[in-house]
Amino acid sequence: MSAAHTVLDDLLEPLGACLTAEVAERVAKVRAPESAQARIEDLARKSDEGSLSASEREEYEALVSAGTFIAILQSKARRLLKNSPA
Repeated sequence: MSAAHTVLDDLLEPLGACLTAEVAERVAKVRAPESAQARIEDLARKSDEGSLSASEREEYEALVSAGTFIAILQSKARRLLKNSPA
């Protein structure tokens, strides 16, 4: 895990501690809409090809950051659910 991810994980810890089991279940199930996923894939392809415009690069970086945020929060939600009594 990179230093940025470690800091983000630390910043999200208090938020993760606020999750109830019901909210954690909902957070763990969050998925990007197909339209958003298609846009991310398009930008990823363009990035791999080296053909992103400056505004597309900014958009792609923001989407990657948002994805990281969501993934860390989902990890905290899954951990809460795993450690919660049934």
